[in-house]
Amino acid sequence: MDRKLRVANIGMKFGMCHVEGAMSYGAEIVAICDSNEENLRFAGERYNIPEEKRFTDYMDIVNDKDIDIVTVAIPDQQHVKVSCDLLRAGKNVLCEKPLALTREDLEEMVRVADESDAKFMVGQICRFTPAFEKAKELIESGTIGELYFVESEYAHDYMKLCDNWRADPNRHGVIGGGCHAVDLLRWLAGDPKEVFAYGTHKLLPMVSYDDATVAIMKFDNDVAGKVFVSTGCKRDYTMRTVIYGTKGTIICDNTSPTMTLFTTDEDGVTKEAQTIEIEVNNHNAAREFEVFADAVLNDKPVITDAREGSKTVAACLAIVEASTTGKIVKPDYNF
Repeated sequence: MDRKLRVANIGMKFGMCHVEGAMSYGAEIVAICDSNEENLRFAGERYNIPEEKRFTDYMDIVNDKDIDIVTVAIPDQQHVKVSCDLLRAGKNVLCEKPLALTREDLEEMVRVADESDAKFMVGQICRFTPAFEKAKELIESGTIGELYFVESEYAHDYMKLCDNWRADPNRHGVIGGGCHAVDLLRWLAGDPKEVFAYGTHKLLPMVSYDDATVAIMKFDNDVAGKVFVSTGCKRDYTMRTVIYGTKGTIICDNTSPTMTLFTTDEDGVTKEAQTIEIEVNNHNAAREFEVFADAVLNDKPVITDAREGSKTVAACLAIVEASTTGKIVKPDYNF
């Protein structure tokens, strides 16, 4: 493909960051779509999209044969239907996380993606967050030795954000938002083999699911982990993450300009902490789009494909089940 990538975006509220990510790559934004006409007008004027390329029906994008990539940033419940229609039409799709909310939808998404000749990517954005990328680099270089415990949290106050689609009982906080922290730990430590969880509900009266959940995880290689999810917490948004190794510790998050690294001397004694400066980019849509565009243009595999996105949700579903039943649950990663 020698010409400039032609990109469309569906969902013009959160989706504007995806438009800007594609633009930073040099792609041409040829169409936008949103069922809310005010969102559509605002985005269209902001990005100079002609009125004839502003659609309220996503099928206008599905049927446009000249579009190369479509970014999908709509309520989670709509991901599967819209993404599958796009894939069947041969469109390369970058879909927001979580991929889907139920096992049945995950299985359908994987099947359709497998059958399509197009590329599909789930937007597991923590894998492109500068602090977490640096943490991954330090782990893989052996700087902190062997992992033995990893923990992350998704702390985000939904009090003013909890509209109807976020309050959907199927969109438990662990699945809808906590999937960030779960996917991050999967990326750093592998798939959790067993999970156990407790939940409480004291903060968001408009939802029926627990608004705070803590999950304990068992990984391969004698590694343990923890994820804390609070969608009603009274604090600034954060994904504070601590990674413990036999030779050091990393403390980082997605909103701070620095991260902390502890290492040891030759005698195994902890040395003075190092402060590492980090770019703050909580949603690195530019890097995310760059990676996907490279996969599309050069026919490379997509790391966060439908199967990988499904595995993250499978771990989240296991956490919800464990917190509901009080039993240890083994996630089912067979897709």
